Amino acid sequence: MSDLKTRFLEVYSVLKSELLNDPAFEFTDDSRQWVERMLDYNVPGGKLNRGLSVIDSYTLLKEGKELSDDETFLSSALGWCIEWLQSYFLVLDDIMDSSHTRRGQPCWFRLPKVGMIAVNDGILLRNHIPRILKKHFRQKPYYVDLLDLFNEVEFQTACGQMIDLITTLVGEKDLSKYSLPIHRQIVQYKTAYYSFYLPVACALLMSGEDLEKHTNVKDILIEMGTYFQVQDDYLDCFGAPEVIGKIGTDIEDFKCSWLVVKALELSNEEQKKFLHENYGKEDPASVAKVKELYYTLKLQDVFAEYESKSYEKLIKFIETHPSQAVQAVLKSFLGKIYKRQK
Repeated sequence: MSDLKTRFLEVYSVLKSELLNDPAFEFTDDSRQWVERMLDYNVPGGKLNRGLSVIDSYTLLKEGKELSDDETFLSSALGWCIEWLQSYFLVLDDIMDSSHTRRGQPCWFRLPKVGMIAVNDGILLRNHIPRILKKHFRQKPYYVDLLDLFNEVEFQTACGQMIDLITTLVGEKDLSKYSLPIHRQIVQYKTAYYSFYLPVACALLMSGEDLEKHTNVKDILIEMGTYFQVQDDYLDCFGAPEVIGKIGTDIEDFKCSWLVVKALELSNEEQKKFLHENYGKEDPASVAKVKELYYTLKLQDVFAEYESKSYEKLIKFIETHPSQAVQAVLKSFLGKIYKRQK
C-alpha cells in the first residue's frame, strides 16, 4: 500500500473516533458499536480514488511545495467527506436497485440484522459530513463555500439518480425513452459532479480560489466524467470480468447504457425491433443476442473513435486554461482514466 494511502487511512481512523464520540449525542455501547461497524463496512472499502484525488489535486495546485502535516490532514479530511458522500449514495442506491453485492461483499442492507435500518444508516452517513466539516473547517474563510459545495453536489447527484430511476422504471421497459441526451444527463448529474468536479473543487477552495472564477474547470471535469462513464458502460459489456472485478449486467438490468443508446442510433428497423425484444431480459440467450448485435454494429470501433476524439477535445480544452497548475491537475485526472481497462 502506498504511503499516501496509509496516511489517508490513518485520517479515517481519527475522523471515525471523533464521530463515535460526538458530544451532540449520548452514545451507548450498542449504538457506538453499530455505527463503527456500519462505517467500517461501508466507507473505506472502495478504491478511494475520489478521496485521494483531493490530496493529489491540492499538491499539484501547490506547484511542488511540500504539504505541511496540517494541509495533509485537512485535504485528507475533505477526501474522506467525499468517500462518506459516496457511501451514503451507495447504501441507499443498493436498496433502490435491490442489489445483492457491492465491492465483492453483500450489500449492507442484505446483512441479517441490518435490513431497512440501512435507510437510517444512509441518513447518518450523510449527516457525518457536516460534522466533519464543522470540527475541522469552521474557522476557515472558505467554510461556507465548502458547505455550499457539498449541498449543491448532493442535490445534483440525487436529481441524476431520480432521472435514472424514472427513465428505467421496472415493469415499463420502454427503450424508446433512451437517447444520448438522456444518457448524458443521467451521467452528468449522477456521476460526474461528485466523482470528478467535487474533489478538484475541494482542492481549489483549500487553495483560496473562488469557484465562481473556475466554471471552465467545472465544464472540463463534467466532460471527463461523461467520458469516464461511457468507458464504464463499454467495459461492462466488453471488459474482461477478471480485470474489471465484476460481471457486467447492464443488458439484463435494462440500463440506459451508452452502448444501447448507440446501438439504437445505428440500427435499422429490424435491428431496433430485435433490441426491443431482447434488451433487459434475464436469460443468457437474450443477452448473447444483444452482444452479437453490438459486434455486428461494430460498437468496439465506434467506442475507440469516441475515446480518441474525447481525449483530443479534452486536451485542447485543458490547454486553454491560463494556470499551469490547474492544467496539471486536469491532465493528471485525464491520465488516470484514458484507455483504462478497469
